[in-house]
Amino acid sequence: MNNKTYFAKPDEVEKKWYVVDVSGKVLGRAATRIAGILMGKTKPQYTPHVDVGDYVIVVNAEKVELTGKKWDQKVYYRHSGYPGGLKAIKARDLLNKHPERLIKLAVKRMLPKNKLGRKMLKKLKVYAGPEHPHAAQKPEKIEL
Repeated sequence: MNNKTYFAKPDEVEKKWYVVDVSGKVLGRAATRIAGILMGKTKPQYTPHVDVGDYVIVVNAEKVELTGKKWDQKVYYRHSGYPGGLKAIKARDLLNKHPERLIKLAVKRMLPKNKLGRKMLKKLKVYAGPEHPHAAQKPEKIEL
């Protein structure tokens, strides 16, 4: 009787490319689905300690939605490391300046907080408009 647990090896995993259009989609709901694909949770050979996830290209980041009053009440903080170096920016201002960062931050905070999570985040490509330079990878379009 062979009842060994299968663990995927990094070189055995076939990584696919997906393109996601987030125009009109709610930020958090889209980010959870994207994070799941990056981690590989949509695959049957999911292994927690191995990067088995796929690449995700996000287009139309500037058209993402937030519910309620979050555009004016949600604040993103960062610190320069110097005394008094706390910077704050509202969600609406972040969308106007850097729409890609809004999605990248939401997904980053849903991934593991370790080396593996940082490796997974590198597979996320976010673009403000409908165009992306990854046509050579033949990405599949998926609906969230």
